[in-house]
Amino acid sequence: MFAGSTGMTAPGMHGVPSGPSAMGPALQAGYKLISPIGGKLMVLSASLPTLGAGALKDRDDPKLFGTSKESNLLQPASPFYKTFAIDCSRSQVSVDMFLFASGYADIATLSCLPRYTAGQTYFYPAFNAARSEDALKFAHEFGEVLASPIGLEAVIRVRASRGLRMTSFNGNFFVRSTDLLSLASVPVDQTYTMEVVIEENLTVPFVVFQTAVLHTSCFGERRIRVVNLALPTTSSISELFSSVDQVALATILAQRAVERSLSHKLEDARDAVANKLVDILSAYRTSMTAGGAGAAAQLAIAENMKMLPVLTLGIVKNPAIRQSSIIPSDLRAYSQALLTSLPPQLIIPYIHPCFYSLHDMAPEAGTVGERGIIMPAPLPLSSERLERHGLYFIEDGQAMFLWVGRDAVPPLVQDVFDVERYDLLQSGKITLPYLDNDFNQRINAIIAKTREMRRGPYWPHLYLVKEDGEPALRQWALSMLIQDRGDQTPSYQQYLNMLREKVYGSGY
Repeated sequence: MFAGSTGMTAPGMHGVPSGPSAMGPALQAGYKLISPIGGKLMVLSASLPTLGAGALKDRDDPKLFGTSKESNLLQPASPFYKTFAIDCSRSQVSVDMFLFASGYADIATLSCLPRYTAGQTYFYPAFNAARSEDALKFAHEFGEVLASPIGLEAVIRVRASRGLRMTSFNGNFFVRSTDLLSLASVPVDQTYTMEVVIEENLTVPFVVFQTAVLHTSCFGERRIRVVNLALPTTSSISELFSSVDQVALATILAQRAVERSLSHKLEDARDAVANKLVDILSAYRTSMTAGGAGAAAQLAIAENMKMLPVLTLGIVKNPAIRQSSIIPSDLRAYSQALLTSLPPQLIIPYIHPCFYSLHDMAPEAGTVGERGIIMPAPLPLSSERLERHGLYFIEDGQAMFLWVGRDAVPPLVQDVFDVERYDLLQSGKITLPYLDNDFNQRINAIIAKTREMRRGPYWPHLYLVKEDGEPALRQWALSMLIQDRGDQTPSYQQYLNMLREKVYGSGY
């Protein structure tokens, strides 16, 4: 059964006077109504809860950004929300949070509700209901969540062959016992990971994993879904390396990085990701190569793991844990909520964005091929590819940017934006007009295809970025080019040099 409850009105949204917020009492009232049958609470809030149970204070402190104490801002400020979430989990009540913040929202605290009840957090900073782009994004995402099929009252358990034990579970759920995961709802667009410990020497030719999900369908039918997986065992280290799934590995490394940042410091989380990659590279070097030292020594890795270094760099440079003194704590907390719950199809572009050149793309790009819209050839994530006369498309599944070079010719600007020349363009959120010319229609098709490819309810905003435009917007777009050196982050080449030094020693 599905039940909806508006936990809060939205006093901070455009055109509505702001005032005190009593989210805690509203949640308690909604819980009292729905707890006898279970279901889902949909919480819409536009201001920090300040009254009654669960009242919070504005603790955002920019002086702590980029310091060792910044991780304190990512810890829950009140035990109320975790305790309430556990009560909801026991009563099979899931909570989704839709936060429309014009100021500090304390997502680090409020995201406890979705985290422990198998819900999700949606964040709309500087939301303005009068702006069509903001209204469309919310309407799409809220509608997708409402219409999406879900399982209810679920438990998940993974069993394995003798000698294997499940440990370190990650995702949005509540661990009811050592290996039983409780999910008040099971959405279609989240991911759950766990690590397997080998406790005994495996002598059998294969091992078996069995995942069982007991749940109630939307139609009230109690069902159990069982997935069996048999994997061969091997004593060959080369076979082990050649079977690694780098996407799955990057997903779990991202989740573990978030976990580490909450229990230690952000710096510890970044170091843990890099150190894990060093361990993998060192093991490969020791087991699979001659291990030659000297100036010509190169990092070696299996062909199926070639992307792992740049993916780990993307994790380290993600807003969730990136070294920076300008990332607001709400944005960090929201990025961490995404990294711990997004499926691999969305995590990978979120840590390794896509970058395309549009002004010189192939003639077939943006047209319909055998498999739908043909995408342009992707570029390396480096600003070295930006030309002053060019038009580029950058996206990470959560935001999309059209970058316009300052020397873009008037015909290009006219054909794409229906504006006479570059200096008349307005930076910010836009809806690209649909014009009666081939170039504009191909770009619109590429944007639509990108939204279609990204599994999940998200509707990323499209931003127009001028090369000499608003500095904050430029910096945001450029931060997605993760192979560049940032203010306090290394370039891809510097990152590889650091890895090489740790793998081969400082005398390589």
